[in-house]
Amino acid sequence: MRSLIRLEIERGQAYAWSRTRMGGWAVAQSPILGTTITLARLMKRTYVSMCDIYSRISPRLNCLSRFLSGRPVRTVV
Repeated sequence: MRSLIRLEIERGQAYAWSRTRMGGWAVAQSPILGTTITLARLMKRTYVSMCDIYSRISPRLNCLSRFLSGRPVRTVV
């Protein structure tokens, strides 16, 4: 509850969300996290997007997989 309040969620809403019986997977798919932990907040705290990391290393991974398997690998998007 305190963490949600620090993220500027109204006290009553933070209490209700902190007492949910949903498991971690259900909470991750719910509006609880969608409205509190936004991309803007994560970037402000210098978190790096996994998509950015993958796009930087994917050419190297594709070259390595061609070498190991002997055939080109298609990238799935």
